[in-house]
Amino acid sequence: MFRLYCLLIGYAMGLFQTSYIYGKAHGIDIREHGSGNAGTTNMLRTLGTKAGLITFAGDVLKTMAAVWICRLLFGGTYSDQLPVIICYAGLGAILGHNFPFYLGFKGGKGIACTAGFIFSLDPVMSVMGLIVFFSIFFITHYLSLGSIMVYISIFIEFVVFGILHMLMFKGATDAEVIECCVIVAFLTGMTIFKHRENIKRLMNGTEKKTYLKKNNPEIKDPEKTEKK
Repeated sequence: MFRLYCLLIGYAMGLFQTSYIYGKAHGIDIREHGSGNAGTTNMLRTLGTKAGLITFAGDVLKTMAAVWICRLLFGGTYSDQLPVIICYAGLGAILGHNFPFYLGFKGGKGIACTAGFIFSLDPVMSVMGLIVFFSIFFITHYLSLGSIMVYISIFIEFVVFGILHMLMFKGATDAEVIECCVIVAFLTGMTIFKHRENIKRLMNGTEKKTYLKKNNPEIKDPEKTEKK
């Protein structure tokens, strides 16, 4: 039963749509601009670096908060199943972000939430995942490619460390390892599906690059955007 509670708590936390709330505070519905996606990348390109970073921070923190709440509520009773608690809380937060019921199930792609999920894992796994993402991003400036690859790398980490029963899986049963790997496999598949158009553009060389600086040519002027 604690799995369902973790999933629901995570979903409830995921409903805090940072980009939508920030956009509304600046007079726009972010889903009606740019790519139409309520996430960090679209905020970067539509309202600028500051808005993108605020969105990223908000989405990271809500996922970490979901995991923290679930660990606080169930970690004592199910201390031997912490990986399961983390995975269900993270899954719920990402689903809540991607499919918020009050916005017609039209949210983001869950990448910033995934960062929050990664931060909630074992420190070694977290660092490995972040190295993969930022290495790919700073080399190619493709957020979509970095997002896809970080999920694939995290899935590989779960499988390898799960089989070896190392790091966060130390003391976990084989069934719990498989359960966690299935959850991450689902999240990986969902991410690839939600990035299917990005993948097509990457393959034909038309995917937009993103730069974390104010003179980013892909970012529209905030004031002009808000007046539209």
